[in-house]
Amino acid sequence: MANVQVIQRHAHLAGAVKLEFVNGREGKIAKAVLTAISNTRRGSGEAREEESTAIQWTLWGKQAENAAEYLGKGSHVNIVGRLRNNNYQDNEGADVYALAFTAEDIDYLDSKASTEAREARRARMDGAPAPQAQPATAAPKANGRARRARTEPQGEAMPA
Repeated sequence: MANVQVIQRHAHLAGAVKLEFVNGREGKIAKAVLTAISNTRRGSGEAREEESTAIQWTLWGKQAENAAEYLGKGSHVNIVGRLRNNNYQDNEGADVYALAFTAEDIDYLDSKASTEAREARRARMDGAPAPQAQPATAAPKANGRARRARTEPQGEAMPA
């Protein structure tokens, strides 16, 4: 069965990331599901049309845990992954045709400020107090040097 590479650029999440832990080969593993929506524009002037594409992606392992922690509804992302055929027969013997999208790489495009602003708006809508920004704290020394605690998702460059 061949896989097809899929790239979804400049997408926004349609809702919260759903995280669960499932049994894997080596014990429990994190599985996250998110829906990303991107728009394509065609034509110009009065004939300009916009088409939205929503793809439900599955993420695994540490990538799934990071997405659940750092992404929320409206988060801006780029996703690269693969598409595979997921056809099967149901209990009545009818063929069910499905596609499965698995993310291999996900880029978080929001700045820290826009993420905090979105979380504050969501907290106000829910009636909960807004989350407070956490100051950078020193982590245990490694190799004789103090390091700041990591607050950004894995894969992003840290300021020096």
